[in-house]
Amino acid sequence: MSVTTVPTKPFDGQKPGTSGLRKRTAVFEKSPHYTENFIQATLDSFPGGVQGAALVVGGDGRYFSVPAIQRIIRVCAGNGVARLIVGQHGILSTPAVSHLIRLHKTKGGILLTASHNPGGPDADFGIKANLSSGQPAGENVTNAIYEKTKTISEYRIVEGEDVDVSKIGETKFGAMEIAVVDSVADYLAYLGEIFSFPLIKEFLQQGDFTVRFDALHGVTGPYGRALFVDTFGLPESSIQNCVPSPTFNGGHPDPNLTYAKSVVDAVEKEGLSFGAASDGDGDRNMIIGKGAFVNPSDSVAIIADWAEKAIPYFQKGGVKGLARSMPTSGALDRVAKAHNLPFFEVPTGWKFFGNLMDAGKLSICGEESFGTGSDHIREKDGLWAVVAWLSIMAMANKEKPGTSVQDVLQAHYQKYGRNFFSRYDYEEVESAGAQALMDALAQKFADPSFAGTKLGSFEVAKGDEFSYTDPVDGSVSLHQGHMITFTDGSRIIFRLSGTGSAGATIRLYVEKYSQDPSEYAADAQVGLKPLIDEALKLSELEKYTGRSKPTVIT
Repeated sequence: MSVTTVPTKPFDGQKPGTSGLRKRTAVFEKSPHYTENFIQATLDSFPGGVQGAALVVGGDGRYFSVPAIQRIIRVCAGNGVARLIVGQHGILSTPAVSHLIRLHKTKGGILLTASHNPGGPDADFGIKANLSSGQPAGENVTNAIYEKTKTISEYRIVEGEDVDVSKIGETKFGAMEIAVVDSVADYLAYLGEIFSFPLIKEFLQQGDFTVRFDALHGVTGPYGRALFVDTFGLPESSIQNCVPSPTFNGGHPDPNLTYAKSVVDAVEKEGLSFGAASDGDGDRNMIIGKGAFVNPSDSVAIIADWAEKAIPYFQKGGVKGLARSMPTSGALDRVAKAHNLPFFEVPTGWKFFGNLMDAGKLSICGEESFGTGSDHIREKDGLWAVVAWLSIMAMANKEKPGTSVQDVLQAHYQKYGRNFFSRYDYEEVESAGAQALMDALAQKFADPSFAGTKLGSFEVAKGDEFSYTDPVDGSVSLHQGHMITFTDGSRIIFRLSGTGSAGATIRLYVEKYSQDPSEYAADAQVGLKPLIDEALKLSELEKYTGRSKPTVIT
């Protein structure tokens, strides 16, 4: 099995975003050399090279995953990779990949995922790289990958029969060793070190607190079954949609009130105490209770507030610092101040949190896009967040039996006030119109006379474009979103997202802070409507995009 050099030509647009390269599946599947080009460019861009190195490979199980893994195996063998650790059936959640990289001290990993995007032959596929710390490749690496894709003229492979990734065990492909591993075991064991499984199991076995976990036919199905049924001893009714599907059973594996309606309906119709969902690749989460939706901004704040009381990992090691992405509400800021903890506001993208974690500055962090995590790995972690909430509920009920998710929420608001928050997503908008909208906002915000003007009853304190200088490596990230801050602390933010595979996604974030207890139980959309109306009028969003309403509201 010798190395073959294959001549090729560059493809336009192989630029990785914050979560790798995402395109329609057919682009990867049916364009000769397309996938191999990108893998070769990725391997060439790993710091220090991959000759003699080990890598972790796996993904969310979406359509084309296993054929893509076979191509990765061939290109890795052609580039002298010594060992691949591959999830059985190609299945590994994004958090599990990060853990395996750190556990086995590999050079990094290659993930096959488009996260929360739909899957199938007519839907989306994606490839991203994680580094030796377990975190997603930073801009220095993704930029290097992109530059190589623009000049690539050949890639190196080893030809051979497909490797059977359905059977756990060791095999070889040419000179390269391949270990096909249980997708769940190592990650679940690690969660058992972080949390008190006996405390949670004892609480759930009492039977008064009923739960439902919905994997949305994504990668966390086997993990959810191992956790809720096998570990906590709950009945099959505690889980749903836990068989991974290459097409996510035709659904959209995004854990929000729109796309995870299956678990929202189950909680309300069956009167369940607790509901949770995760996304396609397992790094996002949604938490709900009967009559209660925990928005992600509040979720990370509440986890941080309870961390040293309810979670052994933080009881032992303490909390070093807290951080959130810029669009995420300021609820976490108030917890950091109350606990006298270092606090960071970073651009969207988990790599920014990873730098702070590696420097020992950060323990708990979150993004409003349903991503929550800690320094146990270097990715956001959907199941970690779910178990963190179960730990909080177990502890809260130990202190006061009968405590509900809504009770925990309201207690937090009474202590810290409430940051009303909502996000409007306009997906697959025509790119030129989206850019024109952002350019127009930049011009308005740059006008010195904009500060002091009023949008309805809200007075503008300033309008600016968010940028970030990393306190660890000094790197500067520009053009991270346009933001209006009002004199009362309310905010409006517009941002172009890089997570789609076609067109552009515009995200509008609206936030209002209240210390009025009479408002704490109000619906967020009602409280925020005046500010949302002003945002839509100011931006002229419908004029630029042709959209009269968002694709998703959270």
